[in-house]
Amino acid sequence: MKFEVLILGNSSATPIFDRHPTAQIINFNEQIFLIDCGEGTQMQLHRYGVKSNKISHIFISHLHGDHYLGLVGLLSSMNLHGRHSDLHLYGPEPLIEIINLQLKYSETFLQYNLIFHPTNPHAEELIFQNNSISVTSFPLLHRVPTTGFRFDEKQRNASIIREKIANMNIPTVFLPLLKRGQDCVDVDGTVYRATELTKPAPAPRSYAYCSDTRAFESYMSSIQNVDLLYHESTFMHDMLSRAVETFHSTCLEAGQVAKQVGAKKLLLGHYSARYRELTALLEEAKLEFVNTELSLEGKWYNV
Repeated sequence: MKFEVLILGNSSATPIFDRHPTAQIINFNEQIFLIDCGEGTQMQLHRYGVKSNKISHIFISHLHGDHYLGLVGLLSSMNLHGRHSDLHLYGPEPLIEIINLQLKYSETFLQYNLIFHPTNPHAEELIFQNNSISVTSFPLLHRVPTTGFRFDEKQRNASIIREKIANMNIPTVFLPLLKRGQDCVDVDGTVYRATELTKPAPAPRSYAYCSDTRAFESYMSSIQNVDLLYHESTFMHDMLSRAVETFHSTCLEAGQVAKQVGAKKLLLGHYSARYRELTALLEEAKLEFVNTELSLEGKWYNV
């Protein structure tokens, strides 16, 4: 089952060096989610072949422009492209006022339902779930109210071992029960044991997105044992005083966070405009956490 992340933008504050403000796509088994929507996001969607009208949910971490200024344009384009399906939007409470004001004065009337869900910057909350995935928001530590997001795959049912049942003539109505771990008994008394005829599904996967934040204990419990952790790494550690001043993290701190929470893999991003080349940022993070990669625009990362 597909669970992957596409980086649309990985720059902090301003677009520079052909890097764009923050935006990411999550593809979970063809359910398409957008995290943050900086300037130019819809152009990046077009560039990398993602149809905007396939996006079902949008998550905005906070109200600094590099994380949401592409949103109204995207919503308007969806309207022009004939969207009619509901769109769920999650973000800080004032976000809906910003959107409504812009739509009002441009006399834009959306032909689809925009369903807004305010996020809580003070406590962890389950904000979305269906049969296959759940999304939790959690507070980060930045200059304005900010949340991170964690995507957790739900445990899948076991799968039938086909070669074992090939000649058993098991009633088809038993198969979903066996997948759920239930033993079944045929009318002639034959017992079909789930443990013998199925194999466990792979362990559920998880992805956590930590946008602008100081590296801080308060959110560590929300990202424990995550498979793939995206953590902002705006500065190198020689700029620690600037990171503290602006409520950002250094690459070294991102590596420390990944190690402390038991993440399997770390993805760096939100790079300062002062860095044209990024190799040194990667090397610094690897001093603390070896399994680290740079987020690169246009690249898909498996969770």
